Amino acid sequence: MAPYYDVIKSPVGKIHVVFGSEGIERITLEEERFRKEYSSCIKKENREARKQLEEYFDGKRKEFSLPLQFEGTTFQKKVWNVLREIPCGETRSYEWVAKKAGRPRAVRAVGNAVGANPIPVVIPCHRVIRKNGELGGYGYGTDVKKKLLEIEH
Repeated sequence: MAPYYDVIKSPVGKIHVVFGSEGIERITLEEERFRKEYSSCIKKENREARKQLEEYFDGKRKEFSLPLQFEGTTFQKKVWNVLREIPCGETRSYEWVAKKAGRPRAVRAVGNAVGANPIPVVIPCHRVIRKNGELGGYGYGTDVKKKLLEIEH
């Protein structure tokens, strides 16, 4: 099956969700990037993904049960799976993620893997903060990161 996409309105803007044959392969809030990378995709509603994301943004869903299809290095995939273990409404440090991924001294590499997350929100990279409690960066800006954390509380 050729990739397709759906657009879901959210409190942090339009979310473009791209689906491959096995599940979600990309989520982006950047319209321009989406158009460049996925211009050949057809628009098609995915009711289950739409339902789960809307429930999340309404504060009614804590975990996603959507099939995912992401590509990355072995280390990136390990980090992304660790991110999925962080409970909704909680945060963890990059150092915590590095330890949980089995590479306690690879904090910078963890930061790079978190930043390369292809499926934000569903793989909750926004739940990773600095050890000192500061938010740290976020690919869509700290205002979006802050809003996602507020939705979860």
